[in-house]
Amino acid sequence: MTGTLLILSLSACSDKYYTKDDFSTVRKIDSHVHINSSKGYFEEQAIKDNFILITLGVDHGDSAGISRQQENATYSAGKYPGKVFYGPTFLFDTARWGTEAWSKKVIKQLDKDISGGAITVKIWKNIGMTVRNRSGKFIMADDPGLDPVFRFIKSKGLPVTGHLGEPRNCWLPLDQMTVSSDSSYFAEHPEYHMFLHPEYPSYEDQIKARDNLLVNNPDLIFIGCHLGSLEWNVDSLAKRLEKFPNMAVDMSARICHLQYQSAKDRERVRDFCIRYQDRLLYGTDTGDSGNSDPARFKNNMHETWLDDWKYFTTEDEMTSDKFRGKFTGLKLPKEVVDKIYSGNAIKWYKLKL
Repeated sequence: MTGTLLILSLSACSDKYYTKDDFSTVRKIDSHVHINSSKGYFEEQAIKDNFILITLGVDHGDSAGISRQQENATYSAGKYPGKVFYGPTFLFDTARWGTEAWSKKVIKQLDKDISGGAITVKIWKNIGMTVRNRSGKFIMADDPGLDPVFRFIKSKGLPVTGHLGEPRNCWLPLDQMTVSSDSSYFAEHPEYHMFLHPEYPSYEDQIKARDNLLVNNPDLIFIGCHLGSLEWNVDSLAKRLEKFPNMAVDMSARICHLQYQSAKDRERVRDFCIRYQDRLLYGTDTGDSGNSDPARFKNNMHETWLDDWKYFTTEDEMTSDKFRGKFTGLKLPKEVVDKIYSGNAIKWYKLKL
């Protein structure tokens, strides 16, 4: 190959793919974080690394905690306009569940929270795994009692962001889980380790209820958190994306599951990302409570973002601290990376940048 042809070949390659060095120059969106502080550590590092943040509320059953989340989210969005966006949640108080008064109360609070510029409403795994009706039956995502709330969200032109169910590992013994991020989490939170609670709804029950929700609301725009709790198998996730055209998924806290599958069959994962390039949103699920050492938090965040970028943009051999074995980066084309890292979040959340 002559020098001229070699230069042209290298130039064509660089036009098609990003490198690790492109990390800071490309606009990116972390579509799933939790800013629970007004100190600005998260935002400062995001700006340095060319990230926009979407902070989402979580219903831990504490109304005061939800209010603090909303205050921090709106404060951050106001202080960093165009750099931080937010999605509130609502308290699932079962005291008046099943009555019109229940839905009216939720809608009233959501109307207030949305008015400040929310881009979505987040629902959490307590629906299906914690909250119960008066007879003790678990309230699932497809329960008709939630319909007025979903109709209200749709009337506002907003999507629903849903963390429903858990990784399939949740229903396995700790020593059989595929990644250590799951085994360590469920060891620390046995209340959510469903292997210990066989009387609770099964993994299949959770997925079925979510699927029923989408069947019953075909016009609902739904972003499934954590690869839609179908993290264990890209083929199973693909079936849902084919069935539900208004469904997208974020990758938050589940990229290690893609890497785990990459170690076994890289091309299957790569082909999935390319085929569904319009339906995948990058995210980390990182939280900032303001209690961490600022320098350490910023460094850890930078390293997490950079490591993920390396996985999606290069074909380097990599390892993970979450499972044994090696895997190779996916080296996705630029247009695919741009969609996963920003374009899809802009489209599905209708971000005004």
